Amino acid sequence: MAKRQKTNKSVKKRMRLTASGKIKRNKSNKRHLLAGRTSKRKRQLRRPEMVTGKVARKYTIALGGK
Repeated sequence: MAKRQKTNKSVKKRMRLTASGKIKRNKSNKRHLLAGRTSKRKRQLRRPEMVTGKVARKYTIALGGK
């Protein structure tokens, strides 16, 4: 009997799997020291980002996907 892959809880808290199987995450650098950043930069950091490439495959497995 094969063991199933456990979900990595730290990854689950930071990223989510979309319906099409892509990985969506929030951008970093939005916690503190925001006074030194321009309004444009802070606005761009609000948008979520898709994880791509080989890293995406690693995170998909960590999230319990195929």
